[in-house]
Amino acid sequence: MALKPTIYKVDLQIVDLNRNVYPSVKLTLALHPSELPERMMVRLLAYALNYHEDLEFCKGLSAADEADLWQVAPTQEIMEWIEVGQVSPDRLRKAVSRAANIKLYAYGSESEIWWQRFSDDFARLSKVEIYRFKYEEVKVLIPWVERSIDLSVTISGNDLMLNSGDNHHTLSVSQYL
Repeated sequence: MALKPTIYKVDLQIVDLNRNVYPSVKLTLALHPSELPERMMVRLLAYALNYHEDLEFCKGLSAADEADLWQVAPTQEIMEWIEVGQVSPDRLRKAVSRAANIKLYAYGSESEIWWQRFSDDFARLSKVEIYRFKYEEVKVLIPWVERSIDLSVTISGNDLMLNSGDNHHTLSVSQYL
């Protein structure tokens, strides 16, 4: 019998000082059985960084032909294709043919090695932006994962200031490409 995803409810307040965007949204996130909690939190951070009223979470790990998040126009054109993790250049190459813009948010203890291995391949792709979260900063968020999450994200420059109950943490996102 297949394992079912774990469902999380998120009240997310975004204060994006870079784009002058200040939404409060209620989200339902599914944590795939093979997904780690830190990956789900990076998906949530990617959502905050790219907030648009049409941005939505996709099947991600459950569907090879979908992004982790995407923004689809009323014409069904994929405007933003957003991936999380250390994906292959082939996966992003396929996304380039389907979407107007592609963003990847890498994280993990091996992300520097991954980047050194594939940076030349990614540099040849058009419409692709690649960002990185330091794993040491992301793993601090693991204890914050509860079935109901109330999270405030303030974005200023490359810094994300996070608040959830009594928890406070600042992390940075850097751009590789």
